[in-house]
Amino acid sequence: MRSNRIRTTVLAATALLAALSLTACSGDNGSSESSKAGAAAPVANTIDKQATSQPESQSQPQTAAPKEGATDAPATNSGTKTDGSGSGTTKNTAPPTKSDAKNTGGSTDKAGNTASSSKRVTCTGSNTKVTVTKVSRPINHLLLTVTNTGSQLCDAYYAPKLRFDDAQAVFPILDDSQPQAVVTLDPGQSAYAAIGLTGEPGNGPAPRKATHLQVNFAGKNNVGSTGTPAELTLPANTYWDDNGFVTYWQTEMADALQY
Repeated sequence: MRSNRIRTTVLAATALLAALSLTACSGDNGSSESSKAGAAAPVANTIDKQATSQPESQSQPQTAAPKEGATDAPATNSGTKTDGSGSGTTKNTAPPTKSDAKNTGGSTDKAGNTASSSKRVTCTGSNTKVTVTKVSRPINHLLLTVTNTGSQLCDAYYAPKLRFDDAQAVFPILDDSQPQAVVTLDPGQSAYAAIGLTGEPGNGPAPRKATHLQVNFAGKNNVGSTGTPAELTLPANTYWDDNGFVTYWQTEMADALQY
């Protein structure tokens, strides 16, 4: 009987130990679930932290992204505008400058024709008109006028080279009348030369009467004459002698008649 009791006691103890083991296992499972739940908590906390830190990043200044097709209004009037495509390309809105089609490289005559300054010729009897007139002051003087009748500039070099009737020698030239520059004539423009017909009375041969005057033109090198001469009829009762003179071509009539 005693052994049966001992066996019963052992079996009861064994059953108690098994029950305790089952309870312990249940406690371990609960702890595992709790651990898992506790492990997920930091993730939630991390999300909350990011959410709470968002205002700090938003507090810093930011540059808003430009909307497509949007343009900034210019602060000043620069004469340009955007094309509206959002690419920032500018278009020049200033009105185009009109070019002057007129030729300004030469001189213009009264008729509005323009003579090119790059084409210059020598004044001769073929591209000019020459006239001779008698003047009251100074006495015993004639006035030669040469007018450019061509379409180009012409240069009246030095002084006219004169011959009265059939004289063998060229009429004397007054060196003191030489201008500072060559006289250049636009089309239609004139130059002048004075002819002193006689010198002081009693100096040399007696004056001779003349009816015809040949006007020759000097070239650039002033050797002989160039081009076609002008043939003129002298005013009535024209007398000349070897002491007379002719001036250089002048741009002003008064400059020629001062000698």
